[in-house]
Amino acid sequence: MLQFKKYFSHVLTLLGIIPVIGVVCLSTPELPVGEFAGQWLWLGKAFVFFAVCILFAFTVCPKQPTLELLSFSRMVVWTLIMLGGMQAVWGLRQIYGLSYSNHSLFAVTGSFFNPGPYSGYLAMVFPICLNEWLALKAKKNKTWTEEAGCYIALAAMLLIICVLPSGMSRSAWLAAAISGLWIYGMHRNWGAMLNNFWINDKRRVLWIASISFVVLFLLLSAAFYLKKDSANGRLFMWKISLLAIADKPLLGHGRGSFSATYGAFQEAYFSGGDFSLQEELVAGSPEYAFNEYLQIVVEWGIPMLLCIVLALAFYLWFGVKNGQLSACGGVISLMVFSFSSYPLQYPAFVISLLFLLMACLIANSRKWILLVFAIVMGGLGSSLWCNDKSEACREWANARIFYLSGNLKEAQKDYERLYPLLRNRATFLFEYGHCLHKQKRYEASNVILKEAATYSCDPMILNIIGKNYQQMGEYVEAEKFLIRSTHLLPGRIYPYYLLAKLYAEPEFYHSDKLRQSVEIVLTKEPKVQSTAVKQMREEARKLLGNH
Repeated sequence: MLQFKKYFSHVLTLLGIIPVIGVVCLSTPELPVGEFAGQWLWLGKAFVFFAVCILFAFTVCPKQPTLELLSFSRMVVWTLIMLGGMQAVWGLRQIYGLSYSNHSLFAVTGSFFNPGPYSGYLAMVFPICLNEWLALKAKKNKTWTEEAGCYIALAAMLLIICVLPSGMSRSAWLAAAISGLWIYGMHRNWGAMLNNFWINDKRRVLWIASISFVVLFLLLSAAFYLKKDSANGRLFMWKISLLAIADKPLLGHGRGSFSATYGAFQEAYFSGGDFSLQEELVAGSPEYAFNEYLQIVVEWGIPMLLCIVLALAFYLWFGVKNGQLSACGGVISLMVFSFSSYPLQYPAFVISLLFLLMACLIANSRKWILLVFAIVMGGLGSSLWCNDKSEACREWANARIFYLSGNLKEAQKDYERLYPLLRNRATFLFEYGHCLHKQKRYEASNVILKEAATYSCDPMILNIIGKNYQQMGEYVEAEKFLIRSTHLLPGRIYPYYLLAKLYAEPEFYHSDKLRQSVEIVLTKEPKVQSTAVKQMREEARKLLGNH
């Protein structure tokens, strides 16, 4: 009877874990692109279910002192291995045309929208597979389950190795390489070997370190030049982010403020005029910093980052001490990937990191840690469930159909009704404001668009505000916002074209400014040649000719 209860408690724990970590496979095509409200609703329900399962497991086996807590870590690890294998198979099917990609520009995305986070997820699972394979391979007198586990871990690892290069994510490659080397080094006891070498032959250690440094430098250089513009773009983003950090290093600029804060500092940087043509070329209007550490500091300040790094270091130390190398490898991979990407903006990565950290902490510890964790997850799940916005986002997706098809009155009714629920989403606010602009409700449009500007650094927001002011006859205000747009992204031709039209207005005619704006429209090299650029240049020539 006791053995049955033990197995039953394990089944309950596994049933609670799978829906939570399995959120990575949840697809919500009915919601707008980049919207995770559906995944957060799923997680809210899954957290409550997880809490119920763990509490019931404790009720079934109250006398077991540790409730086989080591099994919790194993369940987390093997759930991730299975999900990683599924994602790798998903990617292979997309490569060979057996399954559709979620993005028209990329062949392989897995269950994600683009290959960046997909590759990062595979990179996170890779060291977990490697450690389990090495550990089981080295074990003698394996049971049939251990033998099967050895082959499953190897198969998942090989599948990931096959798919990972196709994602073209250098961040994921680096994360997989560093975490994989760490796992292999832990199994080969490289630390003790290097220590012995240092004691007995310092020159040999220095030679090995020098060669390793040169090889690493060459590999990083090759990765940099593989997609040079992309790399330069991230370096420029980090530069602007550091300027924002220097302004408020201790407390940051506030939760969720990165995009608007970044836009303000990029605008100030370009308005100074001291920038290179390369910076103008690679500048963009990002939602994220492509570096989770910098984004945390921009929003929360340096002390918060230090607390988070120290907490991660503690969990890793505890995990290594408890022999949880798989969980530690996954955390290390995710930490490396976070240096040049934005995984923590995805619910799947946040939950995976949380459960990996708990796998490091819970193993071989008292059962109250798992109990407290389950209660906290249950409370968090209830909160997510009660504050669900997925239905509002689904209605927004329907309203967008009216917006894109030109049925603006119907779209406006839906946007106005959904505004109280979705007023913190920049894309929703832009669509709402643009819808009002097209209906010539310029003043109301500017109210919404200025609110959108507090969540986004998209220069189109400034362009539409400028056009609204121009239509209202407030030309000075129109000029101010259009000039701000040229400072935010000086490589764009459109705001200069709008300025040329503004300066051609009879009530605001400026011949010198008109000529200067037209010259920029005609001579500035766009990132991509398009029909729209040709049309703007033709109209700019006509404006200059008419005046």
